[in-house]
Amino acid sequence: QVQLVESGGGLVQPGGSLRLSCAASGFRVGYNVVGWFRQTPEKGRELVATISGISGQITYADSLKGRFTISRDNAKNTVYLQMNNVKPEDTAVYSCNTVIGVSTYWGQGTQVTVSS
Repeated sequence: QVQLVESGGGLVQPGGSLRLSCAASGFRVGYNVVGWFRQTPEKGRELVATISGISGQITYADSLKGRFTISRDNAKNTVYLQMNNVKPEDTAVYSCNTVIGVSTYWGQGTQVTVSS
């Protein structure tokens, strides 16, 4: 059974940092692409970053390059999103997903609020 569980969200001040975790079960992050997305009522869902399976190839949304870093720990079967120099516009629900075959799986999401 495929499951994704996000954690690490919370309230952070502008300019601060936060690390989100996406703990996977039922599949190996080292063999499947995992993506981080964020969603707000105003903008809807947008891609943040992805990390491919075996190749480990990484892609970022152009607007987030340089501030966000995606990484993974194959031994812990977990994908991370390091968020640095956060801005109020980074406030969103952050979710991770993976696609296996024809099915897309999502975690429940974790709220990130950037505010002073």
